[in-house]
Amino acid sequence: VQLQACGGGLVQAGGSLRLSCVTSESIFNFMGWYRQAPGKQRALVAGITSGGSTNYADSVKGRFTISRDNAKNTVYLQMNSLKPEDTAVYFCNVRKRTLAGELREYWGQGTLVTVSS
Repeated sequence: VQLQACGGGLVQAGGSLRLSCVTSESIFNFMGWYRQAPGKQRALVAGITSGGSTNYADSVKGRFTISRDNAKNTVYLQMNSLKPEDTAVYFCNVRKRTLAGELREYWGQGTLVTVSS
């Protein structure tokens, strides 16, 4: 499984960005975005299940929206009202359960988001 993330960049505080992650396969049980700021551990930002249920980190609720387009094998993260503390490398993450019941996880290469004050 290959994942290609894009959409990062430099934006001023209060601005918006949309991240996209295209996968080489479809039908994932879970698709999500994590981020890792310098000196910090990677943490979940938002996730969406195959059924459409979403969850968000408290720090981004009301500002970020995750969505998926199964026809395009793509997961998106719309980020509004960006803050300097949102600065991080963002990674897409997908998980699928095999027919044998094994849960497999895959990561994209990361895309840098920098929010200036």
